[in-house]
Amino acid sequence: MKKLLVLLISTLMISTLCIGCSKKTSEEINFFNYGENIDEETIKEFEEQYGIKVNIETFDDMENMYQKVKSGGVKYDVILVSDALMPRMIKQNLVQELNKDNIPNISQMDEEYLNLEIDPGNKYSVPYMFGTVGLIYNKDVVKEEVDSWDILWDEKYKDKIFMFDTYRDTIGVALKKLGYSLNSTDINQIEEAKQLLIEQRKTVDPIYGVDNGTTMIPAGESDINMIWSGEGLNLQEENPNLVYVVPKEGANFWIDSLCIPSNAKNVEGAEKFINFVSDKKSALRIADEIGYTTPNKEARLEQPESVRNNPNAYMPKEIMDRCEIYVDFPKDIKKIYDNAWLDIKSSN
Repeated sequence: MKKLLVLLISTLMISTLCIGCSKKTSEEINFFNYGENIDEETIKEFEEQYGIKVNIETFDDMENMYQKVKSGGVKYDVILVSDALMPRMIKQNLVQELNKDNIPNISQMDEEYLNLEIDPGNKYSVPYMFGTVGLIYNKDVVKEEVDSWDILWDEKYKDKIFMFDTYRDTIGVALKKLGYSLNSTDINQIEEAKQLLIEQRKTVDPIYGVDNGTTMIPAGESDINMIWSGEGLNLQEENPNLVYVVPKEGANFWIDSLCIPSNAKNVEGAEKFINFVSDKKSALRIADEIGYTTPNKEARLEQPESVRNNPNAYMPKEIMDRCEIYVDFPKDIKKIYDNAWLDIKSSN
């Protein structure tokens, strides 16, 4: 009887522990996000409404995110995925098909940002935020009209031009200036873009970096910067002497989306979270907080006129048609770009 009693107690303890584990899983989700790409108030409201704790881990490079999700070492419930990586992650079964009955707020998205080539029918993703790469300039110094990438090669602004230290963005600008696609796989076009950037380094000596550009231009350390639209529009609002533009040749248009990994532990919680941040109220607050434009058509209507009618935020069709989403290059093309980038970086 004593042995039986001990066995019964042990069984009950194990069952209680298992129930506790199960309960904990249902009360939290792990969100793998690109930088600080959400506001704290939205997270707080979601946690209070659903009783689900949101554990946020951030990354600063999409390829690093991909490798970590692919390894399966850490299980995430919601991840932010770039347009270029989306087809690869779908093909490799790293993200799962969504049950849209549980994410009804996808209906609030503008049709223009749905059913893109990266995910036809949005079977695996819900648009979260979009933007462009453009130019910001100090109009107190730069007196001429800025509407082209050409100005990045103007010797008048030697030592005062800031370029992204990322091969896709910077080689992409050179390709666009030359009238080519920023997804060109033509070795001669890539070579031409490479030579153009080598020439720029010799004549203009641009500053290469990434995030530091956002502090340099308001401080007067640079006069013309490549910049992400969110940062550019925020800086323009904060500094009357700064102007953000999307060049007439077109630029990179990007869209980041929310997905549920194939090995997610809490799919139900993930669906609730994606639906919550896709609602007009959340989308409006997130866009206001981080400065990027929202694909939520209802939220856009609630934005200040200076934002919703800004052609450098929500671009007119003639500029949008000249913008491109990055494609995910195969290894042989990436190798050509990598070699070109090494030559550019070692040229000065």
